[in-house]
Amino acid sequence: MSSQYVPQGAVLAVVYEPVPLPAGGPLVLELRGPLGPADAETVAARLAQRHRAFGVALDSHRPGHHTLRLTPPAAGGCAALPADLLADLLAPPPPGGEILPVTGHQQTLLRAALTPTPAGTPAPAGTGTDSSDSSDSSDSSDGGDGGGGGLVEQLYWDWSGPFDVARFAAAWQSVVDRECVLRACFDWVAAPRLVLHARAEADIAVFSPAAVTWPQLLRRDRARGFVLHRPGLLRLTVLEAEPGGGAGAAPRVLLTYHPALLDERGVHLLLREFYRAYAGGGVLPGGERRPDLRDHARWLAGQDTTAARQFWARAAPPPRAAARPGRPGGATGQSGPGLLRTRLRAPETFRLRSWAALRGAAESSALHLVWALLLYRAARAPGPLPVSFGVQLSGRDIALPGAAGIPGLLDSPLPMTVTVDPAAPLADLLHQVRDTLLDLAAYPWASTETIRAWTPRPPTTPAPGPGPGPAPGPGPGPVAGCGPVAGCGPVCGAGSTLVRFDGPLPLPKALRSELAAQGVHADTPRSAAGATGGPVTLAARHDSAGGLVLGLFYDRAQLADEDAAALHSQCVRLLRALPEYRQAEASAGQLLDLLAHSAIPRMARPVPPPPHPALTVLRPGHPHADVICLVTAPGVPAGSYDLFVRGHRGPEQIVAVHGDGAPGVLPAVLHQAPGPGRRLVLCGCGPGGRAAYELAQRTPHAPGAAAAVVMTGIGDAAACASALARGVRSVLTPPP
Repeated sequence: MSSQYVPQGAVLAVVYEPVPLPAGGPLVLELRGPLGPADAETVAARLAQRHRAFGVALDSHRPGHHTLRLTPPAAGGCAALPADLLADLLAPPPPGGEILPVTGHQQTLLRAALTPTPAGTPAPAGTGTDSSDSSDSSDSSDGGDGGGGGLVEQLYWDWSGPFDVARFAAAWQSVVDRECVLRACFDWVAAPRLVLHARAEADIAVFSPAAVTWPQLLRRDRARGFVLHRPGLLRLTVLEAEPGGGAGAAPRVLLTYHPALLDERGVHLLLREFYRAYAGGGVLPGGERRPDLRDHARWLAGQDTTAARQFWARAAPPPRAAARPGRPGGATGQSGPGLLRTRLRAPETFRLRSWAALRGAAESSALHLVWALLLYRAARAPGPLPVSFGVQLSGRDIALPGAAGIPGLLDSPLPMTVTVDPAAPLADLLHQVRDTLLDLAAYPWASTETIRAWTPRPPTTPAPGPGPGPAPGPGPGPVAGCGPVAGCGPVCGAGSTLVRFDGPLPLPKALRSELAAQGVHADTPRSAAGATGGPVTLAARHDSAGGLVLGLFYDRAQLADEDAAALHSQCVRLLRALPEYRQAEASAGQLLDLLAHSAIPRMARPVPPPPHPALTVLRPGHPHADVICLVTAPGVPAGSYDLFVRGHRGPEQIVAVHGDGAPGVLPAVLHQAPGPGRRLVLCGCGPGGRAAYELAQRTPHAPGAAAAVVMTGIGDAAACASALARGVRSVLTPPP
């Protein structure tokens, strides 16, 4: 993180020596980095302002070296620094910026984005184009985009009408100036935080079709990813029209955003603002939007959670709920995101909507019913069985005036659990999913993170893992596809799948007329294969012709293309057949009989992450030299430790431990630093620095051994390695 106090791209190092404090004594921290005396004073003043319980004093020795003394509120002992104070110290807030907490679903997505994923096999070739809006064909298929790049989402549309690049860029910059979410980035040094900057530049690039094809552009854009600690987590890329392409040739616009910052409805709200600005010549009238994320965060912090806790104590999915739409299978040998689309024609959509309406439900409930049946079928259980899957709630239907217009990540997947009884009438299951959704809608601000905290599992329940497993305790053996809620994917939380019904967000009629008068038609954005965040996401939306478009987003490492196609086809088949079951006594089992001769898709068995090695020796070093201990943790800037080890020239031994390593690891490291005055240096970048500090706090000091902690902020790998080296050099024992 950079600010006016820390130059762009530079990273600050903080050195701390954990020693017992006298009563009322301060904690002494050495600041090592690109801070002049005036900048250091500003950092200290900001700390004093934000953390009034601590006394703050600063001594500046020279540029790049300052001593900070923090007197804790409680006298005596060795007080621990709060996470938010560490974050403000290692990542000073930007000038004019604000800090918001990252909680709930957003925290889950940020954690997923920071967790490294192993490299896999190449993703399939494909363009990610979608013809479902304009084609009346039954089925269309989009392969994955073939890129890596982690969690990014891509929307695209063809520009219809005159295209002015300068006006396009000015309009987006006007939206950035108005919407604080477009000036936001993340900080995860000590506690996950959303950092709002006072100023940011719109990220817009224009390419010629002679330089890159559309499939190449999609792949390159996805592989580019985002730098999460810098503002600008939404970007625009324009592929110009083919020269001489005729009347139908048009520029294509690609909008890429990070799903930990924005949900799809939030993106459409921003698009509405962009078109307002474009129609106005590139300028959006008015100042900053209010309410915005800041107001939502304050509203959220003020909620009484008593009723929500009581509800989820009853409604949390049971550990044995079926949650996977496929039976256990082997590795797929594939990787990357996949996308399949099918369009129900307008008459088919009308029949489905009418069937549900005659039974007092919406067509979204019909979709939930069919998905619940597919989960039940994959479990292959006799008799009634609870099933669980995530449903997406907008999070904007809350008692905050203006919340419907706030762009950001307000939606959240919540667990829907219903009991499927094949002998019961279909109408009963339809009413069950309808009523459950209404219950969930009372708490749209809840998240799977808070639900897990509110509904702790008994000690016999397996610890959270990457996938479902057998239920504990007495009773029959595990049912295929069932497992504890805590073992589900990061997006769904309550299950391995997510069902999303995207409502339309059309432009206001007056704005469409104003654009049309200028020859511009606002095309509906379409989604390229994006980050599912879990094995499977089923997304439904209406198109402009009245049809229902069903998109199956899936992780090809967990669901192979062939099995995804089978699952998607079976879902569509049940939806098309549902209106034929008009009799009140028609049962769920009778509808499932349509699939009696279809194989149940396979899903790769969940593979637990490999255990962290307790201790890894990265470089042996001299037997009587200090020991440098790098503490690893999720979110440490990739490559920073490798650069540090390669660049270190001293005789010290360098080892690595994980931040949540087993007890006794650090005492073993201490024993590798024999001799009076020899030192163990615990150090880490970003969250590794906080983990090093916490390890030092809970590790007993070995007789005759001195310890020091070196922590850095977050930046690119080279800047973090440089800051780490600067801090480590200041505490190493001089050679004899």
